Amino acid sequence: MDFQRFFSTIKKYLSSFWAWLKPYLVQFHYWRKRVWKKYHVNKILLLLGLVVILVMSIYLFYIAKTTKVQELKAGLQEETVIYDNEENEAGSVSSQKGTYIEVDDMSPYVVDAVVSTEDRNFYQHRGFDIKGIARAGLRMVVRRNTSGGGGSTITQQLAKNAYLSLDQTFNRKAKELFLAIEIEKNYSKDEIMSMYLNNSYFGNGVWGVQDAARKYFGVDAAELTIGESATIAGMLRGPSLYNPIDNPENATNRRDTVLQLMVDNDELSAQEAQQEEQVAMNDLVNDTYQQEDEGYQYPYYFDAVIEEAEERYDIKAEDLMNRGYKVYTALDMNFQNGMQDVYDNNGYFPADADDGTMVQSASVAVDPNTGGVQALVGRRGEHTFRGFNFATDMKRSPGSTIKPLSVYTPALEAGYMPDSVLKDEPQDYYDAKNFNGEYEGEVPMYQAVAQSLNLPAVWLLHELGINKGYNKTQEFGLDLTKSDNYYGLALGGLEYGASPMTMAGAYGSFANGGTLYMPHLITKIVDANGAVIVDNTKPDGEKIISKETSNEMTSMLLGTFSNGTASSANPYGYTVAGKTGTTETDYDPDQNNDQWIIGYTPDTVISTWLGFEKTDEKHNFSGTSGDVVGQVFKAQAENMLPYSNNSQFDVADAYATGGKVTAASDEQEDSSDEEGNDWQQDVDQFTDDAREGLGEFGERVKEGGKELIRGFKERFSND
Repeated sequence: MDFQRFFSTIKKYLSSFWAWLKPYLVQFHYWRKRVWKKYHVNKILLLLGLVVILVMSIYLFYIAKTTKVQELKAGLQEETVIYDNEENEAGSVSSQKGTYIEVDDMSPYVVDAVVSTEDRNFYQHRGFDIKGIARAGLRMVVRRNTSGGGGSTITQQLAKNAYLSLDQTFNRKAKELFLAIEIEKNYSKDEIMSMYLNNSYFGNGVWGVQDAARKYFGVDAAELTIGESATIAGMLRGPSLYNPIDNPENATNRRDTVLQLMVDNDELSAQEAQQEEQVAMNDLVNDTYQQEDEGYQYPYYFDAVIEEAEERYDIKAEDLMNRGYKVYTALDMNFQNGMQDVYDNNGYFPADADDGTMVQSASVAVDPNTGGVQALVGRRGEHTFRGFNFATDMKRSPGSTIKPLSVYTPALEAGYMPDSVLKDEPQDYYDAKNFNGEYEGEVPMYQAVAQSLNLPAVWLLHELGINKGYNKTQEFGLDLTKSDNYYGLALGGLEYGASPMTMAGAYGSFANGGTLYMPHLITKIVDANGAVIVDNTKPDGEKIISKETSNEMTSMLLGTFSNGTASSANPYGYTVAGKTGTTETDYDPDQNNDQWIIGYTPDTVISTWLGFEKTDEKHNFSGTSGDVVGQVFKAQAENMLPYSNNSQFDVADAYATGGKVTAASDEQEDSSDEEGNDWQQDVDQFTDDAREGLGEFGERVKEGGKELIRGFKERFSND
C-alpha cells in the first residue's frame, strides 16, 4: 500500500473541508461578538461568580456559627464519663485524651519552638495568614493539588484536628478558615495554644505535650529544656517518623532544624542552638510515662453505648469520646459485674473445637419496665474495640424461643387457654418432629410450651393462619422478610434471625403486662457546657398484648423452669419464667448450631445465646439447651438476682394448677391450707401418740409400785 499517496489524499480532503468551513466560523465569530456585547455576557459571568462566592460564604459562615466552638475547650479538658442507672460513675471513654495543662504549665521554649516551626505570625494574625494562604494557592496552581501544607495557621490546625477530616481539599480548607476565625473570637491566643498542644498526637499512643514530655524525657512539660522542646515541636510534623524512641537519628535531625528555625525567628541565639545540637538524643530519652486506667471497664456495654449514640442520635463516635459529654445509661453495675464474672470463667462453657476455636456466647439483661439495658456482654475472649457484638449485632435463628411470640400469644388472643388440648402428631403440610422423635397425639398447651414440643406448635400455627403468627411476631419487634411467612416461623426458621437484645425486648412484654419497649442503653446525654442534648429518661412503650394475655403466657412459661426444658437451669431460690431454644445442624440432628435461653422475672429479662461464630462439621456442639447454655444462664441469674427487687409474679405456674390461670396468691393460699391441714394432722397424731405413751407409762409405774411394796412386805416378814 502506498502510504504517502494515502496521506496526501487525506490532506487534500481536509484542506477542502477547512476551506468550506472557514467562512462559517468567521461568521459565527462576528455573531458571537455582537451577542456577547449586546447581552453583557462578561458582566453576567462576573455576577454569577460573585453569587457563587456569596452563597459559599454564607454556607461556610453557617457552618462556623452552628459549630459549638464555645464547647471546644471544655470538651478537650474533660473526659466523656458514663454513668449507671443510679447516676454513679461507671467509667469513661476517650480516643485521644492526654493530661490537659495550660500554657503557663509548659516550658516557654515549647511555645517558642512551635510558633517558629508551625506559625511564625501566630500572635499577630486573627486565625488566618494571608501570606500563608498565598503560598498555598500558588502551590495549588503549580502542582495542581494542595499537598505540602503551608497555608494553615495553628488555629486552623486546631480547627482541623477538632472538627474536620484530614483530606487536603478546597472545601475542607475553606471550612477550616471560617472555623479558625470563629475560634479566635472565642478564645485567647494562650488558650488556643494550650488546646492545640493538648490535642496533638506525639506517637506511641501519647496525646498532649505533658504526656509526651513524660514519655520521651521523663519530665513535666514545664521542665523541658530548649533541645527537648525543639524535639517535641519537631514531632508535630510526623510523630512516628520523628519521635526519639523509635527514630533517634531522624529526631536529632529534626530537632536541629527546629533549633535553626528558632534562631531565624529570633527566639534563640545561634550559640544556644549550637550548644543544644551537641547533646546526644539517646542521652536525653527517659520514658517515665504511665498510662492511667482509661475507665473502659465494661467494654461491650460501652461499645454498644457508642454505637447507639451514632445510630439513634446521630452523634459521631469521635465527638462522643472527645467532647467531654456525660452519658447516663440504664447500666446496673451489680448486674454487669455478675454477668462478666460468668464470662470470665471458661468452666461454664463447652470446650473449644479441636482447632482451638472458641464457642461464642453473648448475654443481655433488660429492665422490662423501661427497656433499659442493665447488663451486656458481647462475646467471649479478648475484647476488640467496637468489634462484632453478638448481643446487639448478631442475627441468628432464635429456635423455639420464638414460639411464644409467633404461635402461643396469637393463640391466646384467639381464645385458646393454657389447658386447651393441641394436636401432637405429624402433619402432611409441614415436615417437623419433636426433639425426642416421639408424639402423644394430644397434649395440653402449657405442657407443649414447657416441653418445647414442635408438632403442637406447627399444628396450632396452621389452625390460626400463618399470617396471624407472622404479624404478631413483627409486633414483638422482630424484623421478618417475606420468606419468613411459612410454617417454619413456628420453630424459628427465619431467613436472618434476631439478636439477644431483640429477644430480651420482646419477652419484656410478658414480664411487664403487655408493653413493648425498645431496648436502649442511653437515658440522657449532657454536653460539656451542661446542656441536655439527649433525653430518653421516660421512654415510650407500645401496648401490644393485654395484661390478661401476658399473665396467661407467663403462667405457661413458668413451667419451662419448674418442669420443662430449663428445669436444670432454674436459679436456686428464685422463680423464673422463660423459654429455651435450639437449632440443629443440617448434617447431624444431635449437633447444634445455636442454643438460646431467655428467662425473666418482673424485674429483669436475661437473654443468652451460645454457638460457634461459623458452624460446620468441625465447629458444633451437643447437649440440650438446659444443660449447656442453661448453665451459663443459671450462673448469671444467681449472681444478678440478689441485687434485684425480687418482685414476685402475679400469676401461678400452670403446671401447679393443671393449666388453670390463677393468681399466685391463690396458689400460695391453697398450698398453705394443705400445709396447714398436714400440720394439724401431725399435731393430732402426736397428741394421740403422747396420750397412748403416757397411758402405757402410767400402767408401768403402777405395776412397778406394787412390786416394790410386795418386796418390802416379804423382807419384813422374814425378819
